[in-house]
Amino acid sequence: MNVENRVTPNEAQIKGFFESGSAGPIYMLNLLKFKEKAEYADGRTTDLSGAEAYALYAQEVSKILVSLGGGGMFSAKVERLMLGEVEELWDSVAIAMYPSRQAMIEMMQSAEYQAIHHHRDAGLAGQLNIETTDAGGVWLGAAGMKIS
Repeated sequence: MNVENRVTPNEAQIKGFFESGSAGPIYMLNLLKFKEKAEYADGRTTDLSGAEAYALYAQEVSKILVSLGGGGMFSAKVERLMLGEVEELWDSVAIAMYPSRQAMIEMMQSAEYQAIHHHRDAGLAGQLNIETTDAGGVWLGAAGMKIS
């Protein structure tokens, strides 16, 4: 299996994203690999790590997500590989919920998103995004555990 960490989608991935998909919310699984030191395209000098630059992006993108009816669902640091083999582990995982694919497209095209996107690019060495739908699973709550 060949795994390629990238920061932007290829042409086929972009085209596929604009095609119709499942109705309803999407849950985007993000596997993130950070640069050791942030590198801004405009050449600015910074002492930020890649993770710190990405955190600036994440803080602001979460506000945009909420305004669209979505939000961050989960975020965690990768500790170790439990099963399988890869050449290199990702640094962090996150799941963001968008009320629809169209909402994600609107976010990416918004002026607010364009104003913060440079922090994402400065901080990421690579990323895998996996679009998921029809969410279900284990939910823990006051009524106990439910398995769907």
